[in-house]
Amino acid sequence: MKRLIAEREKARLGGGEKRIEAQHKKGKFTARERVNMLLDEGSFEEYDMFVTHRTTDFGLDKENFLSDGVITGHGTIDGRLVYLFAQDFTVLGGSLSETNALKICKVMDQAMKVGAPFIGINDSGGARIQEGVRSLAGYGSIFQRNVMASGVIPQISAIFGPCAGGAVYSPALTDFVVMVEKTSHMFVTGPKVVKTVTGESISEEDLGGASVHATKSGVTHFVGEDEMEGILLIKKLLSYLPQNNLEEPPQTFCNDPADRLDDKLNSIIPEKPSIPYDIKDIIYSIADNGEFLEVQRQYARNIVVGFVTFNGISTGIVANQPNYLAGCLDIDASRKAARFVRFCDAFNIPLVTLVDVPGFLPGSAQEFDGIITNGAKLLFAYAEATVPKITVILRKAYGGAYIVMSSKMLRGDINYAWPTAEIAVMGPIGAIEVLMNRDLNAIEDLEERAKFVAENAAEYREKFANPYQAAKFGYIDDIIEPRNTRFRIIRALQTLSTKKDQNPPKKHSTIPL
Repeated sequence: MKRLIAEREKARLGGGEKRIEAQHKKGKFTARERVNMLLDEGSFEEYDMFVTHRTTDFGLDKENFLSDGVITGHGTIDGRLVYLFAQDFTVLGGSLSETNALKICKVMDQAMKVGAPFIGINDSGGARIQEGVRSLAGYGSIFQRNVMASGVIPQISAIFGPCAGGAVYSPALTDFVVMVEKTSHMFVTGPKVVKTVTGESISEEDLGGASVHATKSGVTHFVGEDEMEGILLIKKLLSYLPQNNLEEPPQTFCNDPADRLDDKLNSIIPEKPSIPYDIKDIIYSIADNGEFLEVQRQYARNIVVGFVTFNGISTGIVANQPNYLAGCLDIDASRKAARFVRFCDAFNIPLVTLVDVPGFLPGSAQEFDGIITNGAKLLFAYAEATVPKITVILRKAYGGAYIVMSSKMLRGDINYAWPTAEIAVMGPIGAIEVLMNRDLNAIEDLEERAKFVAENAAEYREKFANPYQAAKFGYIDDIIEPRNTRFRIIRALQTLSTKKDQNPPKKHSTIPL
């Protein structure tokens, strides 16, 4: 008994007091501290505390630590079972060894067996170089399990320190990545290698810091000011997700009336179609208690995605953002939304789409970089999704972008429009310039030309672009008063709660990657 107590105490110290102190000086918690912060008190069941590495080369026979640099096991978050690992930077820099990987794979297998979310807390210098191919094989085994678990159980990665080289691909394969300002770094090759190979001088923060991946690459979905906020984000995210793909999302008690009206919505759309507004004001208005967990908030800001509840029902929101690039769909926005739609569909989370889109972003840069293929990803995601899909067209819905944004043709279940909706091949002014080009060219006076365009655009808008035309042909199920939007969405979700839809049998689709 004394030996057991002593060995446990030794394992809990990781790399020792000095290295724990060094970790704290960097503004970072230790692996065990992170586990305790994340899980319900007293719920953690640790696996493989007494595992050690098997390498004797390069002096590793003298550096042998219990747990071998990674803490693994299961516990609960708000009473719900989760499996996890937390890399321990105080032990050989948290480097991945053969035995380290075996520990991680064991809990991943267990998570799949019981159908529970899996969380990885990354803080590692990478593969343990002293072990050569054995450490690389460990990464491969983890990657394979990430892929097999994809769409079966939710996978969340927290980057609370360095994550470099092959290590980055496991988080990239998971559903959500959480990073922390200043202390989180992700890159395939670090600044030293970059300098050697390309001659470029760049800092770790500028190469792979949280802000870079939040704004430029889109690799991370959430950024916390510190590790505590990062852990709170994980807990909040899990509150919207089911345990696995065979369960429904959690439904919570709601004290926000389902029939609550918001008169502000009746006048939120500016009279001039060219004037922007913030789509989040509408999301906050219609969601339960004005709560919205936005995903990838700083990336591709022309589209907004995230989680809300409607009368306690967990729901995914996809919405064009008119106050950034006029809400156009570009490459980044299409990829961002497509990934989110596919996640929601995999885990039975209904989708509500708020549409105000003037089209796809034009220009050679977009065409050369593949807007066609990338735009098709979003179209594919919506068309493939079998979860309840509710669409509300708020203002503009032009051209192919109208089709892509969960239109009736892509198996949209219930499609509403506000009276301010404009549904057409293109905007009225652009349409007149194309349709009446010959008449326009005959008018030399600029003021007369402008007057001619304005008058005919108004006529075009009345004849073709108003929502009653789309409703006439059944592409819109109903035109609703904006202040009733919350109630109509909730009733639609309740109606669709027993929806059954399925795709043709196949090995897998060939989404345009």
